Amino acid sequence: MWASGQLSCKRRITARAWQVSPMADRRMTQIRSGFDCRSNSGTITSPGTKELGLLTETVEKTRNGAILYDKAIINQISDERFTPQGWMHAELLTGALGSGGRGSTMFVGNVPRQFVLRHYMRGGLLGKLIKDTYLFSGAEKTRPFLEWRLLDKLASNNMRVPRPAAARYVQRGTFYTADIITVRIPGIVPLSQYIADNDPDEAFWNSVGAAIQEFHATGVYHADMNAYNVQIDTDGLTWLLDFDKGRLRKPGPWQQETLGRLHRSLHKIVGLDPRLHFRSKNWEQLLDGYFNASRSS
Repeated sequence: MWASGQLSCKRRITARAWQVSPMADRRMTQIRSGFDCRSNSGTITSPGTKELGLLTETVEKTRNGAILYDKAIINQISDERFTPQGWMHAELLTGALGSGGRGSTMFVGNVPRQFVLRHYMRGGLLGKLIKDTYLFSGAEKTRPFLEWRLLDKLASNNMRVPRPAAARYVQRGTFYTADIITVRIPGIVPLSQYIADNDPDEAFWNSVGAAIQEFHATGVYHADMNAYNVQIDTDGLTWLLDFDKGRLRKPGPWQQETLGRLHRSLHKIVGLDPRLHFRSKNWEQLLDGYFNASRSS
């Protein structure tokens, strides 16, 4: 029996369970270096380049900061694009879609090209005092630029994450505010909503665990893996959203801690709504998928 908020997986965790296989180790190295290793494309691309044409990432200085963007996705950019008024259509995300992250999040743009605009907001006790400002220590260390570059590497290596379109910071003295725009993934819903609308079977929970293990095997650390940032598409595939403070790391205890955070999140939402389809056996099934994928990688 699982106690609420605890990650009980001692029977599976061994020293070997957290090792990276040679194949995963090569993939981690490729992602760290920024190279796209998809051999079936017939090309090996260097850091910063895209298969979507010859254009590379672009950084444009603004009056009070800078914008980093991919011209292959957004060919014209300005500060206005990071506001609802800069788009013909803007829809604030609320309820199940908007309650997971700390940021103020909106759908912007029109079909066929829609985006997600997110304003960076602080969480926790500090967030009640300082809502959306961060200490500035250089453009490359700003949260949106770090997240943009991580997403760019992961998306270029076929990881199921949103493709970054643009990111900006606005400097105000020694502090800054920030925003990021990513390409909207059609039809995805938070895991929290998916288990409210469906009663997933064992194969589904196995697949969620296997997907998380794929990220861990390549050293991808997600700072806030919860039932909202884990999302499911129309094919039942698992995606990860919101990589603020995410980074690439060597294998270690953080992998178990990330699973523990997700487990606590699932218990929390079930406590709020007992009708959600999540039981102790489902967590066991997720861990089965995770560790089976670890052994086969």
